[in-house]
Amino acid sequence: EGHTALHLAGNSGSSARSRRTPEDQDAEYRVLNYLSARDNALEPALRSATRASLDILTGMLRKKWIARFDVSHRTNAVRTRQVAQLKTAEGKLNTNQRLLVEALSSAGGRLVVDDLRELDVPRTTLSTLVKRAIIEILEEPIDFARPALPGRGLRADLDFNSQQRSALEKIRTAVDAHTYAGILLHGVTGSGKTAVYLAAMKSVLDAGRSAILLVPEIGLTPAVAADVHHVFGNEVAILHSGLSDKERAEHWHRIRHGEARAVVGTRSAVFAPVSKLALIIVDEEQDSSYKQEETPRYHARDVAVMRAKFNDAVVVLGSATPSLESYYNAKRNRYALLEMPDRVEKRPLPEVELVDMRQEFQETGNEQVISRKLIEEIGLRLERKEQAMVLLNRRGYSPVVLCRTCGKKLECRNCAIALTHHKSNRRMECHYCGFMAPVPRHCASCGSEYVYFLGTGSEKLEELLHGLFPQARIARLDRDTVRSHADFERALSALNAGELDLLVGTQMIAKGHDIHSVTLVGVVGADMALGLPDFRAAERTFQLLTQVAGRAGRGNTPGKVILQTYFTDHYAVQYAAHHDFAGFYDKELRFRSWMHYPPYSSLANVMVRSGKLDDVLKWSGALGRWFEKTRHEGVRVLGPAAAPIERLKRDYRYHFILKSASRQKLNSVLRAMLAQAAKEGIPPTNVIVDVDALWLM
Repeated sequence: EGHTALHLAGNSGSSARSRRTPEDQDAEYRVLNYLSARDNALEPALRSATRASLDILTGMLRKKWIARFDVSHRTNAVRTRQVAQLKTAEGKLNTNQRLLVEALSSAGGRLVVDDLRELDVPRTTLSTLVKRAIIEILEEPIDFARPALPGRGLRADLDFNSQQRSALEKIRTAVDAHTYAGILLHGVTGSGKTAVYLAAMKSVLDAGRSAILLVPEIGLTPAVAADVHHVFGNEVAILHSGLSDKERAEHWHRIRHGEARAVVGTRSAVFAPVSKLALIIVDEEQDSSYKQEETPRYHARDVAVMRAKFNDAVVVLGSATPSLESYYNAKRNRYALLEMPDRVEKRPLPEVELVDMRQEFQETGNEQVISRKLIEEIGLRLERKEQAMVLLNRRGYSPVVLCRTCGKKLECRNCAIALTHHKSNRRMECHYCGFMAPVPRHCASCGSEYVYFLGTGSEKLEELLHGLFPQARIARLDRDTVRSHADFERALSALNAGELDLLVGTQMIAKGHDIHSVTLVGVVGADMALGLPDFRAAERTFQLLTQVAGRAGRGNTPGKVILQTYFTDHYAVQYAAHHDFAGFYDKELRFRSWMHYPPYSSLANVMVRSGKLDDVLKWSGALGRWFEKTRHEGVRVLGPAAAPIERLKRDYRYHFILKSASRQKLNSVLRAMLAQAAKEGIPPTNVIVDVDALWLM
């Protein structure tokens, strides 16, 4: 019926059943053709394969061209496996049956059925032996997945230095009070914060209560989980998006039933169903990964603070580079501030050397990706059998593909973003929506063959280093090489075991890793983020540089950091080079106060979006006129303006930024704005309100 209606619409220009645009009718054709070939499909797979919007599918449902069925069902979260157990070896057996029985006998009488299936015998052989009562099939629960990384040998009863003892004592005192307390633990990289976390968690578990430890990225979870598992054994549960549904459900049930009272995970772990919650630790609390940018929008750090208040628990926010908001709150006694300004065993912070890439160009006459100084320092580390890390916070091979004839760049068809060249996969890819295209041989606009691959990503950097140091063992760590937590564990295990000389990567290598033989860190493109139209650009640059510098010199050998930059005089680069958080904090706060940005005001980003540019212009214009006509005392409104990324995932985007010293006044204006949007007939899903927005792009 659907095909017929669309055929009539194509011939006559309209029909009683289909009055959609030709583009929408093409999408409907794709849906019908896709379903005709396979009878049914899961909705996410259908939308991905046909590029059909939810609106189109809803219309097709209403016209009864397609039907929707709920195929979700309850499953048992307990994972089991089948084990074959040998009961008797007596009786007449043919060749295949004897092979199975001998395999079981040599394995001690028990084998996993999946292993038995690998033997070259018919599948019916096992069934026959079960019927004859020679073999019995048992269901056994599978032990929960443990981290493959070895722990660092941290113990909760380590001989702490005076700073660690002081911090631990204050946390324990707060926990023992059985009332809410907020603590900001500011300790330089390598100051032993993780050991303090473990000791505090052990005190909590010894008292019969529970603790949650949040880390910002999946990449940090295996390493931290290994440390926690080393101390607490089977009382640890892990929660993050890299787990399968079965694994996640298994850990969730272990937490729910009180079998695991120490929880380690990424932002969603803040909702873990622990009982008798006493302590929540947010490691690297400044990290933007704690903010969920999709509905439901929340910041795990803020949720942790509120959950601690509701449970009369203690929340500890830990970082070497706290967010300005958290440090500002601590300075105003909203949190207790604990300082750990020295590394453990009085190890020195790494020496930082700035390389001015402008001068490098003048002296060499070439646009170099890797400076002569960094090449020299890497060579020295390889000679001394030490390890080095090189950070370039941009993945792929080349971030821009440009036509030298007409000047057009190859952009994503869904976003106003240049496609990134991924050489190893031989494709162009959008890092925002996932769109992929073949590598162009000719310009799509003018047909010219002079297509230029511009810029450098981590994949190209790895290739350059292989060319410079052919004997070195080099690995790359970014989202292209790490598809699961197992991949990350393998790379870190190889680095820990000394099987790698050089690790190249994006910001995944910058945080939390404690590898004592890394004595050099090189930062390529240290100042890339400074050019972004975001008031937090300097803060993010300072944090990233400080964090990655902290990977060097964590063992007995002093470390060194080479920062390549075009802006040697920028205050974020200078303060990072001198490990001066207090200096950066004071200077950045002055800029924030002048411009009324957080922490001096609350901020909200109101995004108006639609697949049609005319709708976005009309709706944002209507809201802009309402803001102009209506008096909003104590609230500053900027916009409407095109978002820095004007089109994203097929939606055109215009936005407003609202700032107010009073959160109550800001919320009041936002509610009034949403009511006005409803009056203007703007669909609620097309107006996105992000309070305390971290991403303004």
